[in-house]
Amino acid sequence: MKLTADRIIDAGMIVFAESGYHGLSMRKVAERLGAHAGSLYYHVPSKSALLQLMADRLARQAYEAGTDALTALPEQADWKDQLEAQAVALRHSVRQHPGGAALFADSPKVLSTGALSLMERLLQTLLDAGVPEGQRGVAADALLSHVTGFVLQEQGDPPAVPVTPQAVADIHDRFPMTVAAASTSAHDLDEKFIQSVRLLCDGIEAQIRPPGRA
Repeated sequence: MKLTADRIIDAGMIVFAESGYHGLSMRKVAERLGAHAGSLYYHVPSKSALLQLMADRLARQAYEAGTDALTALPEQADWKDQLEAQAVALRHSVRQHPGGAALFADSPKVLSTGALSLMERLLQTLLDAGVPEGQRGVAADALLSHVTGFVLQEQGDPPAVPVTPQAVADIHDRFPMTVAAASTSAHDLDEKFIQSVRLLCDGIEAQIRPPGRA
């Protein structure tokens, strides 16, 4: 099958999911495609360029999912509903790719236009909500960081060392409030995520000054 940039990105996503950033190489991608590494450079000039293309694809998919989510909102939806819709769509998109959270976390660093588009839309939503200019960037970055961190935990590997019953009992004794909080929030991660986004929105709302107030 003919090599294309899209096929190389597809293979890169698989290798990245298996090996992470440091394990990703053009040689491994070529092996996945059954091709010589040198033939990849005609379409993708370097590992850095491949990472940029991969991150941009993921971010663009998330942006399109966010567009669909915003379109589906009722007319009376407010800015909090809009932020929540964008956050839920982003989490869903990133979760579709093993290792997607780690890849998305680096997307702004490689100047992914998809990631920048996500940020631009969040900033516009916050501007429309009346969030002061000095707080909009912090609020948007906090929301994106929260989504990324949440999915990183979801996609994390299980403990390498088995946890013994005695260790569990000790944890219950030493950290009762932490254990109680974890047990009440771990059953429905979707609901936990939505509640966490709404808490962030409440904090952002506190930065909005009433009309006429300095």
